[in-house]
Amino acid sequence: QVQLVESGGGLVQAGGSLRLSCAASGRTFSSYTVGWFRQAPGKEREFVGAISWRGGSTYYGDSVKGRFTISRYNAKNTVYLQMNSLIPEDTAVYYCAAMSYDTEHDASARYEHWGQGTQVTVSS
Repeated sequence: QVQLVESGGGLVQAGGSLRLSCAASGRTFSSYTVGWFRQAPGKEREFVGAISWRGGSTYYGDSVKGRFTISRYNAKNTVYLQMNSLIPEDTAVYYCAAMSYDTEHDASARYEHWGQGTQVTVSS
């Protein structure tokens, strides 16, 4: 089992930055692909990005490409989501998730473990 805990959310003005962290405990984190998803009120869960356990390849949703960056620090069992140039449309609860596969990175159903989420609010 892998337990995930997100942190770093908060309120930020448009154009600002935030860095979210996803800390893992349990089984070897380095062998899991980690994804970030978000969900705004009344909307479906949206893929933000993912980082592969094999070679650290990264994948991003179209709405965040060029603004968000995912990195991982396996020695600390932590994955980061650096969010720059934030816009009000980025307001959502952000979740990290982990899967033991390395495919279909944008498919939430593939992910076996989920955190509880952290709120990000971007004011205009």
